[in-house]
Amino acid sequence: MERLPPADVDALLFDLGGVILEIDFTRAFAAWAAAAGVAAEAIAARFAFDSAYAAHERGEIGAVEYFAGLRHSLELELSDEQFAAGWKAVIVGEIPGMRALLGAAARAWPLHLFSNTGEVHRRHWEPRYREVLQPFARRFLSCEIGLRKPDPQAFAWVARRVGLAPRRIAFFDDAAENVAGARAAGLRAFHVRAPRDVAAALGLNP
Repeated sequence: MERLPPADVDALLFDLGGVILEIDFTRAFAAWAAAAGVAAEAIAARFAFDSAYAAHERGEIGAVEYFAGLRHSLELELSDEQFAAGWKAVIVGEIPGMRALLGAAARAWPLHLFSNTGEVHRRHWEPRYREVLQPFARRFLSCEIGLRKPDPQAFAWVARRVGLAPRRIAFFDDAAENVAGARAAGLRAFHVRAPRDVAAALGLNP
Protein backbone atom coordinates (compact mmCIF):
# COMPACT_ATOMS: atom_id res chain seq x y z
CA MET A 1 0.00 0.00 0.00
CA GLU A 2 1.34 3.39 -1.05
CA ARG A 3 2.10 5.76 1.84
CA LEU A 4 0.44 9.16 1.50
CA PRO A 5 2.57 12.05 2.77
CA PRO A 6 0.30 14.22 4.97
CA ALA A 7 1.07 17.39 3.03
CA ASP A 8 0.02 15.81 -0.28
CA VAL A 9 -3.74 16.13 0.32
CA ASP A 10 -6.11 18.48 2.13
CA ALA A 11 -9.11 16.17 2.68
CA LEU A 12 -10.04 12.49 2.82
CA LEU A 13 -13.06 10.92 1.10
CA PHE A 14 -14.36 7.53 2.23
CA ASP A 15 -16.71 4.92 0.83
CA LEU A 16 -19.23 3.54 3.33
CA GLY A 17 -20.09 -0.08 2.50
CA GLY A 18 -17.08 -2.38 2.56
CA VAL A 19 -14.84 0.25 4.17
CA ILE A 20 -16.74 1.46 7.26
CA LEU A 21 -19.73 -0.89 7.35
CA GLU A 22 -19.67 -4.57 6.41
CA ILE A 23 -22.02 -5.44 3.54
CA ASP A 24 -23.25 -8.94 2.67
CA PHE A 25 -25.82 -9.27 -0.13
CA THR A 26 -26.28 -12.98 0.57
CA ARG A 27 -28.23 -11.92 3.66
CA ALA A 28 -30.84 -10.29 1.42
CA PHE A 29 -31.11 -13.43 -0.69
CA ALA A 30 -31.52 -15.55 2.44
CA ALA A 31 -34.23 -13.28 3.86
CA TRP A 32 -36.17 -13.20 0.59
CA ALA A 33 -35.81 -16.96 0.20
CA ALA A 34 -37.16 -17.58 3.68
CA ALA A 35 -40.11 -15.27 3.08
CA ALA A 36 -40.93 -16.81 -0.30
CA GLY A 37 -40.16 -20.44 0.52
CA VAL A 38 -37.60 -20.83 -2.29
CA ALA A 39 -33.88 -21.55 -2.45
CA ALA A 40 -31.55 -18.62 -1.80
CA GLU A 41 -29.26 -19.94 -4.55
CA ALA A 42 -32.03 -19.47 -7.13
CA ILE A 43 -32.50 -15.85 -6.07
CA ALA A 44 -28.76 -15.18 -6.14
CA ALA A 45 -28.55 -16.59 -9.67
CA ARG A 46 -31.27 -14.21 -10.91
CA PHE A 47 -30.16 -11.08 -9.08
CA ALA A 48 -28.13 -8.49 -11.00
CA PHE A 49 -26.55 -5.13 -10.26
CA ASP A 50 -28.31 -3.83 -13.35
CA SER A 51 -29.48 -0.49 -14.73
CA ALA A 52 -32.50 -0.46 -12.41
CA TYR A 53 -30.19 -0.97 -9.42
CA ALA A 54 -28.04 1.95 -10.54
CA ALA A 55 -31.11 4.13 -11.22
CA HIS A 56 -32.41 3.37 -7.74
CA GLU A 57 -29.10 4.37 -6.17
CA ARG A 58 -29.11 7.63 -8.14
CA GLY A 59 -32.60 8.37 -6.81
CA GLU A 60 -34.15 8.18 -10.27
CA ILE A 61 -36.62 5.48 -9.20
CA GLY A 62 -37.99 4.88 -5.73
CA ALA A 63 -38.04 1.72 -3.67
CA VAL A 64 -41.57 0.75 -4.73
CA GLU A 65 -40.63 0.86 -8.40
CA TYR A 66 -37.34 -0.94 -7.81
CA PHE A 67 -38.99 -3.67 -5.76
CA ALA A 68 -41.62 -4.11 -8.48
CA GLY A 69 -38.80 -4.81 -10.90
CA LEU A 70 -37.22 -7.29 -8.47
CA ARG A 71 -40.57 -9.02 -8.05
CA HIS A 72 -40.51 -9.69 -11.80
CA SER A 73 -36.80 -10.45 -12.33
CA LEU A 74 -36.45 -12.65 -9.25
CA GLU A 75 -39.85 -14.32 -9.78
CA LEU A 76 -40.87 -13.64 -6.19
CA GLU A 77 -44.30 -12.76 -4.83
CA LEU A 78 -43.14 -10.67 -1.89
CA SER A 79 -44.55 -7.46 -0.45
CA ASP A 80 -42.61 -4.21 -0.50
CA GLU A 81 -42.12 -4.64 3.25
CA GLN A 82 -40.58 -8.09 2.77
CA PHE A 83 -38.28 -6.81 0.05
CA ALA A 84 -37.26 -3.87 2.26
CA ALA A 85 -36.52 -6.14 5.22
CA GLY A 86 -34.14 -8.25 3.14
CA TRP A 87 -32.63 -5.15 1.52
CA LYS A 88 -31.77 -3.66 4.92
CA ALA A 89 -30.31 -6.98 6.09
CA VAL A 90 -27.30 -6.58 3.78
CA ILE A 91 -25.82 -4.07 6.27
CA VAL A 92 -24.10 -6.29 8.81
CA GLY A 93 -22.46 -3.73 11.12
CA GLU A 94 -19.33 -1.69 11.73
CA ILE A 95 -16.05 -3.05 10.44
CA PRO A 96 -13.90 -3.49 13.58
CA GLY A 97 -11.20 -0.88 13.94
CA MET A 98 -12.64 1.71 11.58
CA ARG A 99 -14.22 3.91 14.24
CA ALA A 100 -10.88 4.50 15.95
CA LEU A 101 -9.13 4.92 12.61
CA LEU A 102 -11.60 7.58 11.45
CA GLY A 103 -11.19 9.41 14.73
CA ALA A 104 -7.42 9.45 14.31
CA ALA A 105 -7.67 10.57 10.67
CA ALA A 106 -10.06 13.39 11.59
CA ARG A 107 -7.41 14.92 13.81
CA ALA A 108 -5.23 15.51 10.75
CA TRP A 109 -7.66 16.03 7.83
CA PRO A 110 -11.32 16.92 7.22
CA LEU A 111 -13.27 13.78 6.36
CA HIS A 112 -16.07 13.38 3.80
CA LEU A 113 -18.24 10.41 2.81
CA PHE A 114 -19.22 9.33 -0.72
CA SER A 115 -21.62 6.38 -0.83
CA ASN A 116 -23.68 4.64 -3.48
CA THR A 117 -26.85 4.12 -1.47
CA GLY A 118 -30.61 4.08 -1.90
CA GLU A 119 -33.17 5.75 0.31
CA VAL A 120 -34.19 2.50 2.08
CA HIS A 121 -30.59 1.82 3.03
CA ARG A 122 -29.95 5.43 4.02
CA ARG A 123 -32.90 5.46 6.41
CA HIS A 124 -31.59 2.21 7.91
CA TRP A 125 -27.89 3.01 8.43
CA GLU A 126 -28.02 6.72 9.19
CA PRO A 127 -29.58 6.51 12.68
CA ARG A 128 -27.92 3.23 13.63
CA TYR A 129 -24.35 4.24 12.88
CA ARG A 130 -24.50 7.91 13.83
CA GLU A 131 -21.52 7.65 16.18
CA VAL A 132 -19.08 6.04 13.74
CA LEU A 133 -20.11 8.58 11.08
CA GLN A 134 -19.80 11.59 13.39
CA PRO A 135 -16.32 12.61 12.12
CA PHE A 136 -17.59 13.29 8.58
CA ALA A 137 -17.99 16.95 7.69
CA ARG A 138 -20.15 16.20 4.64
CA ARG A 139 -21.93 13.17 3.23
CA PHE A 140 -22.38 12.77 -0.50
CA LEU A 141 -25.05 10.12 -1.11
CA SER A 142 -25.85 8.93 -4.63
CA CYS A 143 -29.60 8.90 -4.00
CA GLU A 144 -29.45 12.58 -3.03
CA ILE A 145 -26.95 13.99 -5.53
CA GLY A 146 -28.11 11.97 -8.56
CA LEU A 147 -24.57 10.80 -9.31
CA ARG A 148 -22.95 7.48 -8.63
CA LYS A 149 -19.53 5.85 -8.45
CA PRO A 150 -17.55 4.86 -10.50
CA ASP A 151 -18.49 7.72 -12.86
CA PRO A 152 -15.51 10.13 -12.93
CA GLN A 153 -17.99 13.00 -13.29
CA ALA A 154 -19.42 12.04 -9.90
CA PHE A 155 -15.99 12.38 -8.30
CA ALA A 156 -15.39 15.69 -10.06
CA TRP A 157 -18.74 16.96 -8.75
CA VAL A 158 -17.87 15.92 -5.20
CA ALA A 159 -14.44 17.59 -5.43
CA ARG A 160 -16.09 20.84 -6.48
CA ARG A 161 -18.49 20.68 -3.53
CA VAL A 162 -15.61 19.96 -1.15
CA GLY A 163 -13.90 23.00 -2.66
CA LEU A 164 -10.61 21.36 -3.56
CA ALA A 165 -8.77 20.35 -6.69
CA PRO A 166 -9.26 16.57 -7.16
CA ARG A 167 -5.54 15.90 -6.67
CA ARG A 168 -5.82 17.33 -3.12
CA ILE A 169 -8.35 14.66 -2.08
CA ALA A 170 -7.51 11.07 -1.10
CA PHE A 171 -10.28 8.53 -1.67
CA PHE A 172 -10.68 5.09 -0.06
CA ASP A 173 -12.96 2.37 -1.49
CA ASP A 174 -13.16 -1.43 -1.48
CA ALA A 175 -14.25 -1.65 -5.14
CA ALA A 176 -11.51 -1.53 -7.76
CA GLU A 177 -13.81 0.07 -10.34
CA ASN A 178 -14.56 2.95 -7.96
CA VAL A 179 -10.87 3.47 -7.29
CA ALA A 180 -10.30 3.59 -11.06
CA GLY A 181 -13.11 6.13 -11.49
CA ALA A 182 -11.66 8.35 -8.78
CA ARG A 183 -8.21 8.21 -10.32
CA ALA A 184 -9.67 9.08 -13.73
CA ALA A 185 -11.11 12.21 -12.11
CA GLY A 186 -7.72 13.11 -10.67
CA LEU A 187 -8.13 12.02 -7.05
CA ARG A 188 -5.50 10.09 -5.10
CA ALA A 189 -7.35 6.80 -4.65
CA PHE A 190 -6.61 3.70 -2.58
CA HIS A 191 -8.08 0.20 -2.82
CA VAL A 192 -9.14 -0.91 0.67
CA ARG A 193 -9.39 -4.57 1.64
CA ALA A 194 -9.18 -4.05 5.41
CA PRO A 195 -8.74 -1.13 7.86
CA ARG A 196 -5.00 -1.78 7.94
CA ASP A 197 -4.84 -0.58 4.31
CA VAL A 198 -6.24 2.80 5.33
CA ALA A 199 -3.92 2.96 8.33
CA ALA A 200 -0.90 2.12 6.18
CA ALA A 201 -1.77 4.72 3.55
CA LEU A 202 -2.22 7.45 6.14
CA GLY A 203 0.62 6.38 8.44
CA LEU A 204 -1.78 6.04 11.38
CA ASN A 205 -1.73 3.73 14.37
CA PRO A 206 -4.98 4.53 16.19
